Amino acid sequence: MKSVHMLINQGRKYGQHYIMWRRKLWSNTDGTQDGVILTIHETREKLKSLVGAQLIWGSSTEKQDVLPVASSQDELPVRSMSDSFRKAIIPLGSNPRLKEKYTNYYNGIRFGRILEDLDTFAVAISYTHTMDSCDADKKSPLSIVTALVDRIELSQDGIVPDKDIKMSGKVTWAGKTSMEITMELEQEIDNEWKRILDAKFLMVARNPVTKSSAVINKLQPNTTEEERLFKLGEECKAKRMLESKKTLLKEAPDEEERLLIHNLFLETMDPNAHTFKVRIKPENSAWMEETILKNLVICMPEQRNLYNKIFGGFLMRKAFELAFANASLFCKSRPHIEVVDDIAFKKSVEVGSFLFLSSEIVYTLDTRLLIKVHAEVVNPFDESRETTNDFYFVFNTRDVKVRRVIPKTYAESMLYLDGKRHFEH
Repeated sequence: MKSVHMLINQGRKYGQHYIMWRRKLWSNTDGTQDGVILTIHETREKLKSLVGAQLIWGSSTEKQDVLPVASSQDELPVRSMSDSFRKAIIPLGSNPRLKEKYTNYYNGIRFGRILEDLDTFAVAISYTHTMDSCDADKKSPLSIVTALVDRIELSQDGIVPDKDIKMSGKVTWAGKTSMEITMELEQEIDNEWKRILDAKFLMVARNPVTKSSAVINKLQPNTTEEERLFKLGEECKAKRMLESKKTLLKEAPDEEERLLIHNLFLETMDPNAHTFKVRIKPENSAWMEETILKNLVICMPEQRNLYNKIFGGFLMRKAFELAFANASLFCKSRPHIEVVDDIAFKKSVEVGSFLFLSSEIVYTLDTRLLIKVHAEVVNPFDESRETTNDFYFVFNTRDVKVRRVIPKTYAESMLYLDGKRHFEH
């Protein structure tokens, strides 16, 4: 265990406030490391050691004792939700140098950085669920990656860049090879710690040798509240399976949706033309094709994760920043992020990839707009493309009513309905 003297010395680089904060939490062993809440940076460094990550690109990793991969859940101890409960801190208020990394050009929070930290924290919680404390000196046999960001919701208060952020989370549902991570962020507002964000991530475990799915520890709820959370996780799983079958890529729109698209089409008809070919844009609206904004990212080793693929949090940050720029241009104001919904990680992105990001405003209502960002890897030699991610972001101008977006083609109409479904979810 680290001595108090060592912790105080380590804390000096974050300022006197941070030293006192860590002293006060010395006796707190709930969700902490040796009684101390780690920063998210320290959490990330511990993950590198646990997984045996390549610290320098191109170098070999040190050989470590590795636990065997279980072939059945019966070989693994059953876990409770409290076993995986963890805390972390983003010391924005107590570390002025870090604050600049998280501050944007209008002195607000860089929400893309928060997305990166949430992804790191979800991975850390996942490994806490699958590792024994007595095995701390051994490398985990699993590769745990983000399969889905189910939902992230922000409070109306938002996040400020000059106060510490407390992170907490745990596994609230576990299947055979996947687990749901529920996290919340708190920040001091008006001398009171208030919840500013709720997030649910779905993580999956892989065998790094065979690349196949790997079993994880079962989860046993022990209280009424834990049973409620576990049941909610089961319902979310069933809902995802149902929605995957009802996707517009597999099933036609229902009668109400078809009527909506037809009425939108009729709104764009020129009453004097007497033809379907002449289209006019309704007042206070924009063609969906006019809202497209694209970007290209060359994926460098610096952005790699623990397994030498591109870090999912980095992908989320780049997608969010593109969506934010698109929303700002469309609204001619500064929109506020409200919801991040249903980010599916379909394929890992390799270092050296050319990643094309295409954002499009696919649905608007009153002061809100939903932006879909499509990510695909492009092979520069044959120009073949493969989808890696779809991102959905809901922004709110709060005081300015935004223009409607109108689809022109059938493909755009399907994007409109898909956006409407996500918006109403």
